[in-house]
Amino acid sequence: MKRLSGWEKTLRYVLLLVVLVITVGPFLWQLSTSLKDTTEDIYTYPPKLLPEHPTLKNYSGVADIIPVWDYALNSLKVALTNVVTNVIGASMAGYALARLRFKGRKIAGLAVAMALLVPLEAIIIAQFTMMRDLNLNNTLTAVVLPGAVSALNVMLMRNAFSNLPYEIEEAAVIDGANVWQRFVRIALPSVKGTIAVVAIFAFMGAWDDFLWPLIVLSDSSNFTLTVGLNFLHGTFQQNPRLVAAGTIIAVAPLIVMFACLQRFFFRGVGEGAVKG
Repeated sequence: MKRLSGWEKTLRYVLLLVVLVITVGPFLWQLSTSLKDTTEDIYTYPPKLLPEHPTLKNYSGVADIIPVWDYALNSLKVALTNVVTNVIGASMAGYALARLRFKGRKIAGLAVAMALLVPLEAIIIAQFTMMRDLNLNNTLTAVVLPGAVSALNVMLMRNAFSNLPYEIEEAAVIDGANVWQRFVRIALPSVKGTIAVVAIFAFMGAWDDFLWPLIVLSDSSNFTLTVGLNFLHGTFQQNPRLVAAGTIIAVAPLIVMFACLQRFFFRGVGEGAVKG
């Protein structure tokens, strides 16, 4: 490989620093704002990232305005259910598209790929009427069902299974293993990284979703965290410190989850999980 000159290395590090500031900067600013007391001006110039008198009162203030922990529990229920349904459903569908030979397999794969092109706004009314006809409106079940098996996750699993050598399964067939045994004992253990990728995407998608829960839920006791935090914005005024604290509460579980699964995530990238 060609060795980089000094100015090329400097340029790369500068670009990486710019990207780091753009991506991490807003989060650090929100964290700083959530720790600032009411006596400290958050609009001072030049901006001060480090609070002079750090406090956690803003986090307790969020809980005084809305039942934030009840909303977080609802979001956790939805997100964990979404992870389970996507891991199981996407794995089975992806394996079928990659390994099984059945009539209409190409059409099924094309339908899954085309589903990625349909925006949520184009089908959200149909989803709502379907939940209403099933008498599921205003339930957490209605929040989970539309995203129970994501087309993106199906394609990720399909690509991962397609990259596995056929010789491994051929040896299992000779030993008398049926399709289910090959799927559970050979295919799934070989794509643990991609399963972690699917779990992360499913959790993040369900935890961050705002529009669909806002439409399908009307009882405040069933609100998810993203919908509940919207009540921190007043009609005529709002406290940016409380909004920042609520934002940190919402983001923290995602950071923890990714920190726990990051090594599996990057393994999934190596397995071809994010390749076309």
